[in-house]
Amino acid sequence: MPDRQPTPIGALVNAGIASSVPSGQKQLALNTVHTVADGQGAGPAPVVLPWGRRKVLLLNATFEPLTALPLRRAVVLVVCGKAEVVHGDPAGAVVHSSTSAVVVPSVIRLANYVRVPYRGRVPLTRAGLMHRDRYRCAYCGGRAETIDHVVPRSRGGPHSWTNCVACCAKCNHRKADKLLSELGWRLRVVPNAPRGPHWRLLAGVTEADPLWLPYLGEPAA
Repeated sequence: MPDRQPTPIGALVNAGIASSVPSGQKQLALNTVHTVADGQGAGPAPVVLPWGRRKVLLLNATFEPLTALPLRRAVVLVVCGKAEVVHGDPAGAVVHSSTSAVVVPSVIRLANYVRVPYRGRVPLTRAGLMHRDRYRCAYCGGRAETIDHVVPRSRGGPHSWTNCVACCAKCNHRKADKLLSELGWRLRVVPNAPRGPHWRLLAGVTEADPLWLPYLGEPAA
């Protein structure tokens, strides 16, 4: 079940954020990274970051979570003055271009408010479901590794938030295509569809940075 990116990208494009970048800033280089010295000696060794996979939480001007941006896009927004850094990298990493240096951000905030169309339904993804169930098996409470349909698909169960739960491999194997009543099992928590803009964001993010949690409305894991 592939993850999607259910974030309001269209709203950001319409606001001129996703594509409006001054030509002089388009060549921002992210290949030089240093950590800020801690005042004791030369400081830590340079940090090697997976630039292609790193995400940054983007907040609206009102601190409402909007989406998870690629690191390069987030740095460009900060350099262009369209956003400010709310939380930097815990290691104190800094990226350098030919003319400036920017603290590697974990959370940034838009300088101007962007109106986002209301979207009520949160798409069902593996990442979102794992976050909802806090990576715990709905049957035994152990560490979840997969997803299980409470009422098996082979027996008419829907693929929905209310019929899908996080599950450990052992319980998933034991349950197979049986009903809970046949096994004498019961769910630890009744599954429900999550609501809120932070859940739309989490549905598309496999791993949430712990620094994001205070801005997501609820704990993510």
